[in-house]
Amino acid sequence: MKMLKFLFKRKEKLPELNAIKAGFVYNPYLSRKSELRDVERCFVRLFSSEDGQRALAHLQMITFHRALGPTSPDEHMRYLEGQRAMVATILKLIDRGRNG
Repeated sequence: MKMLKFLFKRKEKLPELNAIKAGFVYNPYLSRKSELRDVERCFVRLFSSEDGQRALAHLQMITFHRALGPTSPDEHMRYLEGQRAMVATILKLIDRGRNG
């Protein structure tokens, strides 16, 4: 037990990291509207090419056009719903970027 206390005891204070302030994390609620608009346009450009459209179609096929059986574990259903939510967010950003 003494060894664990020794390992986790620090004499120097760790530096505070604020990822949002440092710009490492994108947070639409703290960002200016122009920054969000730029991100939406970026998604439009990214998925407007032929390759982008094929990639987006593939993401839709493996998420929205997939059904799990009634005996599927809860973890699998939650994982698939997370994937669907991410693809829905991408589609929403593309729509906003086009109609903006």
